[in-house]
Amino acid sequence: MEMKGTLMFVLVMCMVVSGSRGDINSFRDCYAKCFIFCMIEPDKSLCTCTTQCLKECIFPSLPPSSTMALDPHTQNLGYCKLGCATSLCSNISKAHNPDGKNVESCVGSCSNKCTMSYSSLSP
Repeated sequence: MEMKGTLMFVLVMCMVVSGSRGDINSFRDCYAKCFIFCMIEPDKSLCTCTTQCLKECIFPSLPPSSTMALDPHTQNLGYCKLGCATSLCSNISKAHNPDGKNVESCVGSCSNKCTMSYSSLSP
């Protein structure tokens, strides 16, 4: 019970801080909110929440069916970024701290790696 109370307090603080900055659509805010809500659920693990939130925040407004409508290059870049983020960034978050700032930085580096990788393959 104490952990849930702490997580709720952190969630409220994150919402207040992000709301006052005016950039509530950033990856960092998306990830922190998703992670905190996920960790409150009793059947969710750290690994499950990290993976779920990376996916939700890398593909923020795309329902599953619309990813098929993207051109293959864009879709491949997104999946490259998700794979890179899952393997390199998922160990940053801890049960009591999503550490959105460092996760965001790590995911950004994945974006650069994937873009460079796919750019070198293009004719």
